[in-house]
Amino acid sequence: MKYFKHRTSIIDKNCKIGKNTKIWHWSHISENVKIGENCIIGQNVFIGNNVTIGNNVKIQNNVSIYEGVTLENDVFCGPSVVFTNVKFPRSKINIKSKNYSKTLVKSGVTLGANSTILSNIIIGNDALVGAGSVVTKNVPKNKIIIGNPGKIYASISKTNKISKKIKRKKKNKTKSKSIK
Repeated sequence: MKYFKHRTSIIDKNCKIGKNTKIWHWSHISENVKIGENCIIGQNVFIGNNVTIGNNVKIQNNVSIYEGVTLENDVFCGPSVVFTNVKFPRSKINIKSKNYSKTLVKSGVTLGANSTILSNIIIGNDALVGAGSVVTKNVPKNKIIIGNPGKIYASISKTNKISKKIKRKKKNKTKSKSIK
């Protein structure tokens, strides 16, 4: 089998899709996308123009991967992960694709469900981003990031061994001020 495409998916022109890759219901693969071998693209996934996806990548349902994003080999994107490619988007300002920020997700990374990856980020090899986390800064390799904004929680090995939990500073219990 070269690759499988569900009849409801859309694949635009000039896409390269590796063998044994599966693209499921209502997904849209935009122009000039490169997808490696043995990938799974879940239901209702959007992949923007010129995105590159490595081998053995699993992208769960409802994920949006916009132009400027590269996923290396063995990346897992949990359900509803969202990437961004513009730091300060505005409806009335037309930003050309050549000005989109680049985001690199290195080999072996896991992105938990509903995590948001801001633009111009590098997520290091074998890092894990916890469900619902918002990644605002580069993530070192083999680190677990949790929260909003994402903070280092612990280290993780390629075999999923968690070590060196980072002790968080206790917050002062002062009355918070509202934004005016």
